Amino acid sequence: MDTATWQPPLIWRAAQLLARLIVGLLARFEVTGGVPAHLRRGPLILAANHISPFDPVVMAAACRAVGVSPRIMATGGLFRAPVVGPAMRHAGHIRVDRGTTAVHRALDDAAAAVAGGSVILVYPEGRIGLDPGLWPERGKTGAARLALACGAPVVPVAQWGSHEVLPYRTPKGLLKGIARAMARRPVVRVHFGEPIDLGDLVHGTPGAARRGTDRIIDAISDALAPLRPDEPDRPRHVDPGRPVDTSRSHRRRA
Repeated sequence: MDTATWQPPLIWRAAQLLARLIVGLLARFEVTGGVPAHLRRGPLILAANHISPFDPVVMAAACRAVGVSPRIMATGGLFRAPVVGPAMRHAGHIRVDRGTTAVHRALDDAAAAVAGGSVILVYPEGRIGLDPGLWPERGKTGAARLALACGAPVVPVAQWGSHEVLPYRTPKGLLKGIARAMARRPVVRVHFGEPIDLGDLVHGTPGAARRGTDRIIDAISDALAPLRPDEPDRPRHVDPGRPVDTSRSHRRRA
């Protein structure tokens, strides 16, 4: 696909509309903040926290609400699925084969897409977070390296509530999770923050990518805090199937 002339294909715009209907069926949906009009067609990097297998559906719906159709950096397993895989490729999303030597190809593909004016959605944590409080974990440096290499602005996106819709071990427990969500209709909130200032960091300078990553994770955490005012430490909803890992806990700046 030619990134220089890339436009969101009809299949992806239709999928965003479907995502909005699905989220509305399973939850009460609130989107706040937004993306400046001059950035909506890119180049732009959206950096979001990752708390649930339901996040891509939530983000597709939220991005539609603010007038953005991003290309998502998604795990290679989705691209190998019989129906979803071809749809992901046709929609222009970017395959990330984590844990393999091909993972660096994803950054090259994303850089080419950003250079061509695309909006890219990344999850800087690199996985569904396992922090016991569901606060963003220490991020991988890919998103910051991408931003510094391309000079593209980064908008932090915080989401909360999707962990109450689908369990961590989906597809195990999928139907039970959907039935519970339809009955309880949890509130799913998404907030688009202000662009992050990385202007003082120079691509390739030692430590720049790590400092940029920490700023991105801090900005996501700052945007997340108002979405969970009554759950400052631990979430009310605890998924018994979600493991806990504190080895990548991120110490938020004061």
